[in-house]
Amino acid sequence: MKALLLLLPAVGAYVPSPAPTPLARRIARGTARYTPAVHGSATLLATSALSPQVVQAVGLNSALAGLGVAKKQKMLTPAGLAHAWALGVILWGALGWRGWSTCVVYLLCGSRVTKVKMAKKEALGIAEGRGGMRGPENVWGSAATAAVCALGSAAFPGKRALLQLGFVASLATKLSDTCASEIGKAFGKTTYLITTLRLVPPGTEGAVSLEGTAAGALGSVVLTAWAAAIGLLGAAPLVPSAVCVVAAFFATNFESVIGAVAQDKYPWLTNELVNGIMTVVGAAAGMGLSLLL
Repeated sequence: MKALLLLLPAVGAYVPSPAPTPLARRIARGTARYTPAVHGSATLLATSALSPQVVQAVGLNSALAGLGVAKKQKMLTPAGLAHAWALGVILWGALGWRGWSTCVVYLLCGSRVTKVKMAKKEALGIAEGRGGMRGPENVWGSAATAAVCALGSAAFPGKRALLQLGFVASLATKLSDTCASEIGKAFGKTTYLITTLRLVPPGTEGAVSLEGTAAGALGSVVLTAWAAAIGLLGAAPLVPSAVCVVAAFFATNFESVIGAVAQDKYPWLTNELVNGIMTVVGAAAGMGLSLLL
């Protein structure tokens, strides 16, 4: 009895907690989801955004964009320059100077061959618009695949070598296509439709020429050689380099087939979209072939 009397004050002192309100339950659930793993991911993201490499990327590309505006550069439209700035930040931030400089090689070589015999191409109505200046659609049609591969290589270190090969293969594909198209239009003596080998005028969608094909192969070799020389394809770059060149050849011919059989039939199938598809095919072919070897 005495024990029971001693327990009564403690029992009387107990006041049950009120049931949590719906708002409190929602807050509790949200707090439960903010696990240490989530906190670690958020910290890693913030740290990456402020890493010295990203700061360098923003500073360098901002300086070059400002210089381009001051010098009234003719490779990119004003909007194209802004988008190229964003692309440059992505590439330097993810792959450092090696990835960034490889894309610059594409831009410089591609812009140069576009202007070869520009007057002749303009007279025939087959020249690139805006005097060969690249706009946002050209920037991303050419390099969106490369940007995805670059970001992937940074996000998945275990797949870095494979994704860097995909990065190089996509840009080698695009430079090969640009060289084949522009040199073919400038110097091609005989132009054939790739699907039927029927003679067609230079500049026809899906047309190929011996001169253009040779120039395209050389373009992919030049870009791949640069990437190999600076270490983007690893310590033993011979086989990866060959893979990139073969992938570029396959993808550019695939693009010609699309141009021959589909591009004139579907207005939404623009050159930029076809270029994007082609670079995806080039990157995928390069990575797939690399995995098979």
